[in-house]
Amino acid sequence: MSKILHVTLITETFSPEINGVANTLGRLCDGLRLRGHRVELIRPRQSAETGFVAADDLMLCRGWPIPGYPGLQWGQSSMHKLLRRWQRQRPDVLYIATEGPLGLSALRAARRLGIAVISGFHTNFQQYTRPYGMGFITRLLTHYLRWFHNRSRVTLVPSVSQKMELERRGFERIELLSRGVDSQLFHPARRSQSLRESWGLTADDIVVLHVGRLAQEKNLGLLKSSFEALQTTHPERCLKLVIVGDGPQRALLEQQMPEAIFCGTQRGEALATHYASGDLFIFPSLTETFGNVVLEALASGLAVVAYDEAAAAQHIRHGHNGALAMPGDEEAFIDAACWMLDNSETLRTVRLNARRHASRQGWGAVIDMFERHLHNVCPANEALGAERMIGGSTTAASGKP
Repeated sequence: MSKILHVTLITETFSPEINGVANTLGRLCDGLRLRGHRVELIRPRQSAETGFVAADDLMLCRGWPIPGYPGLQWGQSSMHKLLRRWQRQRPDVLYIATEGPLGLSALRAARRLGIAVISGFHTNFQQYTRPYGMGFITRLLTHYLRWFHNRSRVTLVPSVSQKMELERRGFERIELLSRGVDSQLFHPARRSQSLRESWGLTADDIVVLHVGRLAQEKNLGLLKSSFEALQTTHPERCLKLVIVGDGPQRALLEQQMPEAIFCGTQRGEALATHYASGDLFIFPSLTETFGNVVLEALASGLAVVAYDEAAAAQHIRHGHNGALAMPGDEEAFIDAACWMLDNSETLRTVRLNARRHASRQGWGAVIDMFERHLHNVCPANEALGAERMIGGSTTAASGKP
């Protein structure tokens, strides 16, 4: 039987915040706890938690708003609090999911105490700089991220394309930890004709769906171009663009696409019903480390059009269970979307294949792999701890990072 671990997870975002990182971390925490491990969570206090008292396995810190991301925060640097906490009760291993001030203070405290660290590369922050007019700091940010992750025992990434990109940029000890999908929640059986009727559609009409954060880095101009091309190419079809999600670009997109239906943020079964009530899923983002929504759309039985990277590259076989375009080739992307509607039988077959594939992509295997990575770094950590006890030292030989 595997050793029961005390795992500390450090993150600047967590449920009920809505994003792929929070969703993934919630799944990892729940999976480890179901296997008997103790999971300690360290994160910023969320806006709805005024007066909330932290438990033994939860430490909250102050946070600062992230510009352009209302509702999300950077965690305050808390190195001395973490040192005191971990000197009293030492974790076996840390999983640092975000690289902000909180993650950095956890990394420094762990190195001071000789605690093993695994890091996760969840967000391509270095790719967000150009859409926000800060391209001049891309190199500096990449340098920091490389420095940060190279100080962990292992860095886990969700896709093969992400692994290759980071290794090309000098990141070391990169391992793959993919993502899963709840294929019972996201299921074609949740299709709702009453919801479609509220959108003004019959059973034979086509819903072109997009789910995600409405922000600059998501390349949503291509969503608009793709839908307009579909309308031009297939004037015989009744098409409706439905957008699920919220973000800083929503007001602008509502002005640019007045005929689209904006459903705002949806959760749980309501989100699954919105997915299943669509037909064609358009995902034009080029900045994803994975893209959980791709798997959710496939599990819901949608025909997905995406760029050939991250989750789409791993899970879509072009022409079989979706359609792909080379990254950045907007003309090919639009052609792929139009191809989906050229033939009703093609669309039906692609959707069936999408569901069939996604139904085999559960979270169980992902949790198993995560658990193995955590165990793999612990023996070296225990040996290091034994050496320190003999030597009477409580500080890492390397000192500060």
